[in-house]
Formats: sequence, structure tokens, C-alpha cells
Amino acid sequence: MGNPILTTSNLTITADETTILRGVDLTLERGSTHVLMGPNGAGKSTLGHALMGNPEYAVADGAIIFDGQDITDLEPNKRATAGLFMSFQAPVEIPGVPLYTFLRAIVATRPELKLRGAKLKKRIAQIMEQLSMDPSYLDRELNVGFSGGEKKKVEMLQLLLLQPKLAILDETDSGLDVDALDTVSRAIRIYQEELDGTLLMITHNTRILDHVNVDRVNVLVRGKLVDEGPADLIQKINDQGFEKYVGREGSGAASVAAAVEAKLSQAADLEAQREKHFDATSAVANMEAALATFDAQRAAGKSAAEAVEAAQATQAASGLAAALDPKAGE
Repeated sequence: MGNPILTTSNLTITADETTILRGVDLTLERGSTHVLMGPNGAGKSTLGHALMGNPEYAVADGAIIFDGQDITDLEPNKRATAGLFMSFQAPVEIPGVPLYTFLRAIVATRPELKLRGAKLKKRIAQIMEQLSMDPSYLDRELNVGFSGGEKKKVEMLQLLLLQPKLAILDETDSGLDVDALDTVSRAIRIYQEELDGTLLMITHNTRILDHVNVDRVNVLVRGKLVDEGPADLIQKINDQGFEKYVGREGSGAASVAAAVEAKLSQAADLEAQREKHFDATSAVANMEAALATFDAQRAAGKSAAEAVEAAQATQAASGLAAALDPKAGE
């Protein structure tokens, strides 16, 4: 191999005593852009959170090596100061904390950047100009009242300010309009070209990948890495979807999950075409509710057909049915 910045070996992750990732072996080369793809519910975001040390996800087996150091048991803040960064699907709102105050605080944890006082303000202004961001953002409370696109822009501002060795971008393109997608893509290119950073981009949608130079692609399905290849694997997935990985099973919860996951991918594409906003995080939660309904119905002795009907009723009640129906709203 070349010069890896991160490797995982037999990484097995659990949450609430449920195994989510199973024996994941992943290598990210320094300075490369790596894409992790897979249907919803595959465990992609779990891998990102596990790499960052989120305590909700326990390492049951395996190891994580970052920049030559075993960080398997390292606290999240120490991973961040070591050079790991993660952009979240749904950045949290922090009332009472202006964005500039937050940026100054996180930069203080990275003294090697040597950004203080006027130098820090100049660097922030430079990045905001590169990303076409209004300086008034700095006076606003962190993410409070921000649109989804504005929150992602703030995440990209942090990325370029902190200059991490490895950036994990979790569904960064989710819910973005054309303007925000352009800004995020621009930030990624700057990170790649000017900072020579390493990227792990987590997505089930190929939309943002049209704007990024990709070196390697991995496919994760049901907690396992099932395929790996060069960038042209993206186009194959774009053409064929994940069906060949998920498999075609008969009745049962697995087939319902596969069908819903496929429809969610279609809904994401339709969102871009119709310029509608679709909350992927809520969609996953609603999908899980539908599957829970299916399991409960089967446990109660209902037939597969009756259980599927009940699951669909759950989707309709949550408003997900319209998003899953390609003809809805036409």
C-alpha cells in the first residue's frame, strides 16, 4: 500500500447491544478522496461516528489507526485535535453562542494553526469570501434559524479554518439547493487542492460526486463492506442502484427495507429535480417506524401482506408516502 492516513481492521461496532458494523477493513490513503456509498440503513453514518469516537457507538472488536496512532479508545475531542473532522447530516443549533465566538474557541484547541486576533479574523474573512458567505453570519447564534444550506456552509467554513488531516463528510449534500451545493463543492475542491486534505465522503446519492475528484469507492450494505473500486464504480451504482448488493428476497422485513431504501434514493434524486426540500434524517426515522410496524404485525400473527399494508399506513401517516411515490405532486 501507499501512505495511509487511516486504517480500520475487523472493526465491529454496536449500539444498544445491536451490532451495526461487522468486521470492516478500510484503508484511506493520505491526500485521497474516498467515497463510502450504500443504501439507507447500511451503517455508513455509524462508521463516521465510530471513527470520531461517538460514545453511543461501542467498539466490540477491531482497531482504528489514524496517522500512525491507535485511536480506538481515544476521546472525541482528542481525535479532533489530532486532525480528525466530521461534518454532520444535521448540525445542532447552539443558542447564545455567536458563530465567531465558536470559531475562535475551536481554533484555540489547535495552537499549531497560529491563528489569533487579527490573523484569525483575516483568515475567516478570506474563507468566507472564497465561499461567497455573508460576513453577518459571524454575529448570528450558531446554526440558530439557519437553513439547511446555511448550516452546511458553516460546516465548510469550519473545515477550511481547521485544516484537518482527514475530513469525514456525512451526507453533506442532503437537502441542499443548487446554490448551497455549489458552495459545498467549492469548499471540498479548496480542501483537496490547496490543503491536500484527505476526504471520506459518506453518501447514498451521487449528485455531489459529479463536482468532486474521487479516488476510491467502497460500498457498505447491512454493516459490511461488499465492494470496492475506482471512481467509475459511482457511475455503475448511479445506473444500477444498490439492488445487486442488497439482493432480491421474497417477503419479510428485509425485502421491505430494501424496497424503502431504493425508493428513498429515488426520492433524493426527485428532490433535486423538483427543487424541493426533503429531510433525509426524518426519512430514515420514518422508515424505521414502518419496519417496526411490520415486525410488530408479523409477531402478532398477521400475514406478510397485512404487515406490509400496516407498514405503508405508518408511512402515509408520517407523510413519507408522498416522498416515496415518484408520481406524488406531479
